[in-house]
Amino acid sequence: MRLDDVRLSFPNVFRRAVFAGEETKYGATLLLDKAAHAKPIRELQAAIASKVKTDLGGVKLPADRLCLRDGDESAYDGYAGCVSLRASNNSRPLVLNRDRTPLTEDDGVIYAGCYVNAIVELWSQDNQWGKRINCNLLGVQFVRDGDPFGDGGRVASADEFDVVGDEGMPF
Repeated sequence: MRLDDVRLSFPNVFRRAVFAGEETKYGATLLLDKAAHAKPIRELQAAIASKVKTDLGGVKLPADRLCLRDGDESAYDGYAGCVSLRASNNSRPLVLNRDRTPLTEDDGVIYAGCYVNAIVELWSQDNQWGKRINCNLLGVQFVRDGDPFGDGGRVASADEFDVVGDEGMPF
């Protein structure tokens, strides 16, 4: 399924996320505006309901067992008025610019808060860790800039430092 012009949050598309000191998966959270993305949200909800019925026997799953959640119930800035779709992958997803050229982390184009097109795939889990509906992130394409989440975009300039001598003291 392709999701167009969705906001990117918690992007780990170039490197695996690290949790409790261990690498986990690549992934991101995609924010779909409830008004602007009403149709794809309905399609995701229907696809999830279908997977629950056909793959999991129609069992009632709590919200924390679904990859799609109501952003109004989140404490994160920027989630209100949206639904959030958490998607991950063991393999690195394809990351493209507008012109479909590959992007790297050093390009600085992809960041938390930008807008992307995303290719995702729902899948059901029924194993020793329980039943749930998950989502694979297959690829993202940068669409446009957005307000960055957090304040992590600033880098110091050389003018903020003094020239230091051999003894470590400024000239």
